[in-house]
Amino acid sequence: MPWCAMEGVSSLDEPLKKLLGGATAKVMAEHLDLHTVGDLLHHYPRRYEERGKLTALTDLPLDEHVTVVAQVADARILTFNNGRGKRLEVTLTDGSGRLQLVFFGHGVHKPHKELLPGRQAMFAGKVSVFNRKMQLAHPTYQLLDASDADEASEAVDAFAGRLLPIYPACKQLDSWRIAKAVDAVLPSARDAVDPLPASLREGRGFTPLPEALLKVHRPQTRADIEDAKARLKWDEAFVLQVALARRRYADTQLPAAARRRVADGLLDAFDAKLPFTLTEGQEKVSKEIFDDLATEHPMHRLLQGEVGSGKTMVALRAMLAVVDAGGQAAMLAPTEVLAQQHHRSITEMMGELAEGGMLGGSDRGTKVVLLTGSMGAAARRQALLDLVTGEAGIVIGTHALIEDKVRFHDLGLVVVDEQHRFGVEQRDALRSKGKQPPHLLVMTATPIPRTVAMTVFGDLETSVLDQLPAGRSPIASHVVPAKDKPHFLARAWERVAEEVENGHQAYVVCPRIGDDAEEAEGRGGKKAKAKKAAPEEDGEKRPPLAVLEIADQLRGGALSGLSVEVLHGRMHPDEKDDVMRRFAAGDVDVLVATTVIEVGVNVPNATAMVIMDADRFGVSQLHQLRGRVGRGSAPGLCLLVSEAHEASPARARLSAVAATLDGFELSRIDLEQRREGDVLGQAQSGVRSSLRMLTVIDDEEVIAAAREEAVAIVAADPELERLPELRTVLAALLDKEREEYLDKG
Repeated sequence: MPWCAMEGVSSLDEPLKKLLGGATAKVMAEHLDLHTVGDLLHHYPRRYEERGKLTALTDLPLDEHVTVVAQVADARILTFNNGRGKRLEVTLTDGSGRLQLVFFGHGVHKPHKELLPGRQAMFAGKVSVFNRKMQLAHPTYQLLDASDADEASEAVDAFAGRLLPIYPACKQLDSWRIAKAVDAVLPSARDAVDPLPASLREGRGFTPLPEALLKVHRPQTRADIEDAKARLKWDEAFVLQVALARRRYADTQLPAAARRRVADGLLDAFDAKLPFTLTEGQEKVSKEIFDDLATEHPMHRLLQGEVGSGKTMVALRAMLAVVDAGGQAAMLAPTEVLAQQHHRSITEMMGELAEGGMLGGSDRGTKVVLLTGSMGAAARRQALLDLVTGEAGIVIGTHALIEDKVRFHDLGLVVVDEQHRFGVEQRDALRSKGKQPPHLLVMTATPIPRTVAMTVFGDLETSVLDQLPAGRSPIASHVVPAKDKPHFLARAWERVAEEVENGHQAYVVCPRIGDDAEEAEGRGGKKAKAKKAAPEEDGEKRPPLAVLEIADQLRGGALSGLSVEVLHGRMHPDEKDDVMRRFAAGDVDVLVATTVIEVGVNVPNATAMVIMDADRFGVSQLHQLRGRVGRGSAPGLCLLVSEAHEASPARARLSAVAATLDGFELSRIDLEQRREGDVLGQAQSGVRSSLRMLTVIDDEEVIAAAREEAVAIVAADPELERLPELRTVLAALLDKEREEYLDKG
């Protein structure tokens, strides 16, 4: 969303079609998401080339749309089909590498006349390989050394002297055409509203915003580019942090029932029966949460930590404290398997304390109920009754918790597990069920680097668990190159059999279920036809390996004689629960599953995991899966099976996972390999479109400094009454829909 003027319609709000014509504006809207003059002004160059300095052709990425500045070394026309077909081959050079261009049919005549040896031009196209040589087929091009004086002058004007901006482009619109369009809108940069307060801008020596926009698009020197980038990064970080700081401030103004810890209550009784000692980290984070719960405004806290660090224990103690204080607590889980697992483990940990009001239950106990969409009518009616009467102090469920029929006696705390799997509307619907806004504890099992936490979860206070409970065993991880060394895969199955012989159990994870037109659960549940899936580097057309197929192969081959069961998201909930119960009881040796077991599943006797087609999963997802083993006293083993080439990026990712158990380090590697929009995902819908220059994984100092400034400004002037320019920019960034999204949190 571009910065716009304070009153009326700014020139930055003008539709592009008024200045550029319908065809160009349509392409920009459909393929680059650029609609207004301001959008185009904030479409920054990706890099810059110097006139006279040739691009390094040796570093071109395969299968990407690129722009290169190079010189023609030679050109020749070849015939084929007995002279009926013509092909023009042009070789480009940069002094160290070469790139081939190819034109066919009627398209050879114009380039044959223009692309003469010695001519310099800018070329754009998609990089491919033919006969082991990099090439661009039918690239578009712009001559840079035109012989006609007028044309040469026009080229110089179009590409701004010595530095040529290379814009993020698309097949339908090349970089230099975008550059010409930018020329048409650059005069409007003077209307850009500067969001930075004058004192901040002057104190940090920033270039004024209109000047920064001119410099980023038409720099005269490399110093111009650095000045502009420094300013524009700050704008993005600062405006986002102000939005989040205002959200945090607004939360402190809301009323909430204080839920102070009660002595000799349910929590103390639970702590007294624990068979282990809490880690220092769990004690510290619990105190932070108890302090928040004791205040008369809603807690908004993010609890993150390593796989297996004991987040559920911390959340349970918080829920028990709220029950002691007369309230109820709800835990929202993303899947029925996880909700059932949480219910089972929590009731087991609490024992008679989870049977309040029941025969044999403790006088200090409470009811812990489960509520999912697949429950029978009678069980569902009883659960709803227990909630509305207050008989149940704790409820654990899926999205079924947010239905209109669900009423609470006094909802005091909402715990959201794996929050990134829920839409804001779902979380808001549950939070609205309290008499007053309930306290909120968000848990994520995916470690998040500090920079991302400040950006994506900037409206939450953050607690981190960085210790593993005593008794947890290390996990050895290895990559199994199934294609290059098939005997390694055979050995993997031998290792699984050995673990079972030693009295343990194993998981086998596959990205696909195995029947027609199914869901590829490893891709976030989006439906994907198997025939379209293929390893990202190898180019094979086989579908991802599937649970049903692998289970059948193992039963009849490498693991014959063992008890092999399957688990996936399309099974009936009762069937899923039955399989998990038998696996947890040790009655199943090997569980072949999709990523439905990714989080929350806790079977300490499971010591081995084989992840098939591991290159099809993200780094963080692999780390989560691996966390299902090594949860007991015996060492864990995780084998990452892949057919990807040894030198491929996919194998590099797997090697990174195998090399470290540090989830924070792996999450950083993961984020460095992903696009910024993916980093932000749905956590701040709409805000991601404002991040054109800032990279949350690299610009930690900028984000931290902007957060500090934002907090101070909002504390002094919550409504930004003395900063109308900043308020205007926020209004442009947070239109009604986005503002509601942030407000719901």
